[in-house]
Order: sequence, then C-alpha cells, then structure tokens
Amino acid sequence: MPQEPLTIEDLPGPKDGQHVLRLSGPLVIATLFDFQARVRANNARALVIDFTSVPYVDSAGIGALVGAYVTREKDGRSLYLVGVSDRIHNALQVTRVDHFFRFFNTTAEVENAA
Repeated sequence: MPQEPLTIEDLPGPKDGQHVLRLSGPLVIATLFDFQARVRANNARALVIDFTSVPYVDSAGIGALVGAYVTREKDGRSLYLVGVSDRIHNALQVTRVDHFFRFFNTTAEVENAA
C-alpha cells in the first residue's frame, strides 16, 4: 500500500508576526522530515499549524509536534494547532502531550488569542 503524501503550504498568518503551515495528508514517520525542516526554518513569533486536512498522526508525528513545541517554547515563541480532529486530539491525550498545545478551530481564532 503506497503511503499518502503530506503536502505543506507556507502561508502568512492572520496577524503580523504569525505564520501558518497548512498540512494536507498524514503526519507519519514517512512524511515528517519536510514538516520538521519547515518548522525549524520558521522564525515567526507565532507558528500556526493547520491540521484541518490531516487524517491521522502516528507516534513519530506526535514526537515531531512535541519537538516543535519544545524548540519554540525554549526560544520564547508560540505554537498553535488549528482544526485538530477528534482522532488526533485523542492520540495526543492518550500519549499525555495534549497539555503542551493550544487548540483552536480556525486560524481566525488564533489571531484574537495570540
């Protein structure tokens, strides 16, 4: 069975100092290297990761998210997750890492919170 690709769109955020990565496809071990590179290269004060079109995340994807959180937190920058499905939210809860993240339904909601 071929692996679904992960596409990543780099977009300006709703407010100055914010940046959006819109993901489409699964965030899994076979697809996460481009994701990690883009997160590391992003220097915006607030990074919004849009999960609206992400069907699932595996343990490697969860690890990449936690790594992104730790790196950004250490540098005094923020990370927000948008459009996270119940399936992905449950995976984050089961692995006990959901408390690291701030969840929003839309990127517009992040504009008011950040």
